[in-house]
Amino acid sequence: MPRFDILSQGLYYRRVNATEYGKPCLLRGLAVAGILGLFLGFGSPLGAQSEEPAGRGEYLTIKIAVMGPGDELYFWWGHIGLIIEDALTGQARFYDYGLFSFDNDHFFVNFAFGRLLYSCGASSAETNIRAYIHTNRDVTLYTLDLPAKKRAEIQDFAEMNILPENRNYYYHHFRDNCATRIRDIVDLATDGGFKERFGAAPGRYTLRQHVRRHTWFSPFFDWLLNFLMGQDIDTPLTVWEEMFLPAEIGSRIADFTYRDADGIERKLVTAVEVRNRGVNRPAILAAPPRKWIPALLIGLGLAGTLGLMRGLRKRRPRLSRMLLGLSQSVLGLFFGITGSLLCFMSFFTNHDYTYHNSNLLFINPLLLGAVPLGLMVALGKEPSRRIRAEFGLKALWTMVLLGSLLSMAIKLFPGFYQQNQVSQALVTPFALFLSHLPWSHRPWRRIGSRS
Repeated sequence: MPRFDILSQGLYYRRVNATEYGKPCLLRGLAVAGILGLFLGFGSPLGAQSEEPAGRGEYLTIKIAVMGPGDELYFWWGHIGLIIEDALTGQARFYDYGLFSFDNDHFFVNFAFGRLLYSCGASSAETNIRAYIHTNRDVTLYTLDLPAKKRAEIQDFAEMNILPENRNYYYHHFRDNCATRIRDIVDLATDGGFKERFGAAPGRYTLRQHVRRHTWFSPFFDWLLNFLMGQDIDTPLTVWEEMFLPAEIGSRIADFTYRDADGIERKLVTAVEVRNRGVNRPAILAAPPRKWIPALLIGLGLAGTLGLMRGLRKRRPRLSRMLLGLSQSVLGLFFGITGSLLCFMSFFTNHDYTYHNSNLLFINPLLLGAVPLGLMVALGKEPSRRIRAEFGLKALWTMVLLGSLLSMAIKLFPGFYQQNQVSQALVTPFALFLSHLPWSHRPWRRIGSRS
């Protein structure tokens, strides 16, 4: 998911890269983040505005610009654009399909509900490239070998896209973004040859795995984005679908050949120019990492820490009770908020990549109940109220434990295949420790009566 760069010519738009697990990015994503897409203008025939395409096309050079990840979350998936250089006018234009403005009406409301309106715009190519270089991002230019008539048609098509009546579309993280629109332009330029080659070819990974190749270096956001994404993104992809990522387009066009209208076999890319290499940036992994083992270790560590707190009950019963109560309040606050966010995104928004999410079985808004109950245990003066609060906490964590086990068990059935092992491994150990199952609540009665 890519995003904010101020463009030239005074256009205060923010640039988003197509893969962001939310928007702003989470926050587009997170955040971040799914909207129904409309391919505006793609149904129009190429060259409809061109009177003499072949002659004009002789002076045009078509390039694809692929930019690597940036620092902020919304830049982690890179960016891509179309560059058209005109030797007659001396202009080089950068056509960007990932523009949005914070000044749009109800921007943050639309963002929250997954109705982000994006735009296509054009500005100086060199100004854009220098901006990316200045922010220490990879910049690679791919020069395309296309017949003169096709180059002119692409220019007409790009200019048509930036017209007021055509430039806006509803952004979708995976199906309609800046990268997918450039992918479709390449397909149009090759008379459908690009999709013919890759439309049915099996891809390497699922959407979730591709996202995690880019988020691995940030444990919190890697977990959060993975937690929010439901099972619908765990299905196999085609190579065509994998090109929601800018880097995937770059790697596919580099060696692609096609047959032009005259039947001539052509190599699509004639030159690759690396304008910049980002320094000291996290690499995009060739394969997605396996994070369930570290998550399990964290879950076991939390359970062990809670065990140490409980171990103080003989010598320091009041301190033990306070530590355990406050710890459960903190756990309930964190997982209750994330569960509430998931519930909102799953049932009340257009972020369809969060739908059908079995994480709600064990991380959901009910966990916010642990906040007051934990405070009652830690700070309550009346023993009987503390005992009831302790019982309520155990009931909550038992619900979490059983929900986690259920989310594992349902994978035995073909309709359930969500890859949420990381969240399960993180939560199950300490939920087991705090639940009714391993310990009776009777010892708490004795502690409550003494303290």
